[in-house]
Amino acid sequence: MFKCLLFTSMLCLPIAAWAFFKPVRVAAPELTGLYCANDTLCTDDMSRHQEADHLYNEALHFVGSSVGAIEKKPRVIFCSSENCFQSFGLGKRSAATIGTFGIVISPRAWKPYYVRHEMIHHLQNEKLGMIRTWRAPEWFTEGMAYSLSEDPRPKLSEPFELYRSQFEHWYKQVGQDRLWEKARNL
Repeated sequence: MFKCLLFTSMLCLPIAAWAFFKPVRVAAPELTGLYCANDTLCTDDMSRHQEADHLYNEALHFVGSSVGAIEKKPRVIFCSSENCFQSFGLGKRSAATIGTFGIVISPRAWKPYYVRHEMIHHLQNEKLGMIRTWRAPEWFTEGMAYSLSEDPRPKLSEPFELYRSQFEHWYKQVGQDRLWEKARNL
């Protein structure tokens, strides 16, 4: 009886996760009807695949050369429709990074600085680990992503503008060479 119950539970757990914790869908976006050209880039609109590919490669190169080398290229899901984005249960955000599992870009975030921002979050998860990144001060995680992505907006909504300035002040003292070393101590 116990084995049967355990087997049933193990069978139902992935189904429940898929149904109730929608960000887990980044692990297998093809099952949501998305087209994935390879293991790193998916979209719901094939006619925009080339645009998505350009944004992906630009962000990967930018982050790698100015922030730090990305060890494992992230899977990025470019949603051209709000329905696609909401199928991942991410609410009103413009984009989201789910640990090192993947990044989801909403229709309003198909801009270089948004994709860079999320790749910086991916890099934070790689360099610091997901738990340490999750527990790090928001001024660091968000401030770094807004600042080093070269987000062109002169004024962000609060508290993000404050986070960006706090990070920039800290970064001037630490420098690029000691960025990750000092980040581990936050």
